[in-house]
Amino acid sequence: MVQFMVSVDLSVVNLGLPRIAAGLGFGVIGLTWVIHAYALTFGGLLLLGGKIADRYGHKRVLLLGLAVFGLASLAGGFAQEPGQLVAGRALQGIGAAALSPAALALLTVTFPSGKARVRAYGIWSAVNAAGGALGVLIGGVLTEYAGWRWVMFVSVPMAAVALALAWRGVASAPPTAPGGRPDVPGAVLATAGMSLLVFGVVRTDQYAWTSPVTLATLTIAAALLAAFVHVERTTGRDPLIRLGLLANRSVAGANSYNLLLGAAMASSFYFASLYLQQVLHASPTVAGIELLPFAIGVIAGAAVAVKLGYRLPLRTMLVIGGLVTATGFAWFGLISADGSFLADVLGPSLVTSVGFGLCLGPVVSAATVGVAPSETGTASGWLASSRQIGASLGLAALGTAAHARTGETTTMEGLTEGYALGMTLGAVLLVGAVLIAFTVLPRTSAASPAEHGSRDLVPEPE
Repeated sequence: MVQFMVSVDLSVVNLGLPRIAAGLGFGVIGLTWVIHAYALTFGGLLLLGGKIADRYGHKRVLLLGLAVFGLASLAGGFAQEPGQLVAGRALQGIGAAALSPAALALLTVTFPSGKARVRAYGIWSAVNAAGGALGVLIGGVLTEYAGWRWVMFVSVPMAAVALALAWRGVASAPPTAPGGRPDVPGAVLATAGMSLLVFGVVRTDQYAWTSPVTLATLTIAAALLAAFVHVERTTGRDPLIRLGLLANRSVAGANSYNLLLGAAMASSFYFASLYLQQVLHASPTVAGIELLPFAIGVIAGAAVAVKLGYRLPLRTMLVIGGLVTATGFAWFGLISADGSFLADVLGPSLVTSVGFGLCLGPVVSAATVGVAPSETGTASGWLASSRQIGASLGLAALGTAAHARTGETTTMEGLTEGYALGMTLGAVLLVGAVLIAFTVLPRTSAASPAEHGSRDLVPEPE
């Protein structure tokens, strides 16, 4: 429920933006902050959220994050001016940055190994991607038939139900991280650096990659993150991230894979939605319905991943899933200006989504293999952060490439060529992810692949 809500909220407002602008008097530039405010606080605070969950208790932070998220959604729905809605979206991002790594850490601790772990991650990955796909449909239907305010209100009952379920169904446990002085300088540097990185990337829709504004923002972000690494290496406090965690090949490889997967996944929704609406002239609601096969394919892929996960090593699963997804993207790259949903969208949507479903559970499991219980929140926050950064970078970079291919003319042929290029580049990203899985992730024995847990993965001799 938690992951579905967070995924829905990443995309639910997109189709309501024109009516939000008309209802509250947003300018063209200001309207983008309805999206950016959430992405900025969510992406910038994930590492800190994961550490807080380890330090103060996963259940406690999950409940707090859900309360903040629900109240922010309610306040945003009642907004009377642009600043109030942007503030509500930013507060939603803060709540999501707390509850997302806490929820995933609880999943990791509750299912440390065995078939239950494989099944739990399969369910998590299915609702994660299905929420992203259904968010577009939910946003379109609510905007058209209930009013734009309901794209904010819809999260309130979901947060309330999740809060009740977590209160009753999640066992209380003491914090897993040791005490000690908190690493305040590291937290400040990491949050500022991550926030500026997301800010610089999402603003490339207004400032080119080579503009002084973008270059200065990304340079400062890189300097802050470099300073953060230095502080983590030398601090006598309880570090925000133990750098030794990234020396774990499974953690490092899974996060690198996840970065590219997030970049491709965000781009697929973006280009497919634009192609359906701008080239095939589908309405927002119809476009949302036509993206439903994507959600169905992810669920099917996740179910297959559960079955294969009992038999195949994680690395093999990620290679297979990445290749299937890359094939779907390459197929998407063949779209035409005089195409149709059945001929140009349905087939590649199913292939791509099944591939995503095969990848999502295993990449989460790989990112937490060998991680101590005291660092599950940190590892979960790192994984969520790599997905968010990948989505921001991929959407900005591939969107820029697509726009450059389209050029100044906005003919159907030009738009289609741009979207096709974006999808083809997505296939390239997935091939890169496959190479990472093959070369970085440790090989594991197929003798006990059902376990897929930190206690049961036995490395083969290199």
